[in-house]
Amino acid sequence: MSQVMIIAEAGVNHNGSLEMAKQLIDAAADAGVDYVKFQTFKADKLVSRDAKMAEYQKTNTGIEESQFDMLRRLELSEEHHHILIDYCRERNVRFFSTAFDLESMELLVKLGVTLGKVPSGEITNKPYLQQMAKSFQDIILSTGMCTMEEVQEAIAVFESEGVSRQRITVLHCNTEYPTPMQDVNLRAMSHIASQCQTEIGYSDHTLGIEVPIAAVALGAVVIEKHFTLDRSLPGPDHRASLEPAELKAMVSAIRNIEAALSGDGIKKPSASEMKNMGIARKSIHLAVSLTEGHTLQLSDFTMMRPGDGISPMRMDELVGRQLKQSFPMHHKLTWNDVL
Repeated sequence: MSQVMIIAEAGVNHNGSLEMAKQLIDAAADAGVDYVKFQTFKADKLVSRDAKMAEYQKTNTGIEESQFDMLRRLELSEEHHHILIDYCRERNVRFFSTAFDLESMELLVKLGVTLGKVPSGEITNKPYLQQMAKSFQDIILSTGMCTMEEVQEAIAVFESEGVSRQRITVLHCNTEYPTPMQDVNLRAMSHIASQCQTEIGYSDHTLGIEVPIAAVALGAVVIEKHFTLDRSLPGPDHRASLEPAELKAMVSAIRNIEAALSGDGIKKPSASEMKNMGIARKSIHLAVSLTEGHTLQLSDFTMMRPGDGISPMRMDELVGRQLKQSFPMHHKLTWNDVL
């Protein structure tokens, strides 16, 4: 299997600070992720002046204001994008960003970004989807709040614009921050795969790292997870994000799961365990001392380690055969011992 793409979602957890954005890139690079992802938007293109905050945003920020006012402080300028792309290159981690409006999409294309990400809130935005199809080579589609019909409709828009399903990865997602475990419905990932005939992945908003690890075991080829420098920082997404040490632990666990899934699927002894057979298994030994010419019966046998003699599975083949010579109790029988 190919390596799972791990996207560390910095999002807006830079709080509008270029220096904090660089520190997030450092943390992502140190954790060993493939991409560090930001969000590209213009507040006045994204929300109306009176759009209200989501409940989780009110809870996580501790204040109530318009989405416009909140997002205006979190915008990254074009100059910021250039600086962050260069810094990602310096730290050997790939830059990625989600465009939330058409103008921002154009900016990312101009900056050389070839992978497009549709956030859950845009999946029913047909003009956005059409432009996404025209702008990027490959597309990741998040499906929070979606029905399967809505997912299929979005894919149909892509296909109408010439994007094949082989270029689309659909991410199962729940947009509550944090997502209650009982609402994850991780098995929906398999439903998406069977219905959409695309690659599948998972965008996670639960607390902790267990669910994305489980998603990899269930076939996710892309994992996206929010992270922050410190969950206690002010802002809408920090509280549902991993801190750097947790991000590193998640990456390590996912790579371990990848290794565990890398076999051919055929049940057989592995190369590393072959040496344990003789130690852990048992052979047929004599339960008592016996004399030459004795006719063997089941009560003469005891099964003991090591397992490098006659297998207990062949004990019936020894019954009725005679010993060539006398043997002490616990002697490990061989085929040369019998007539």
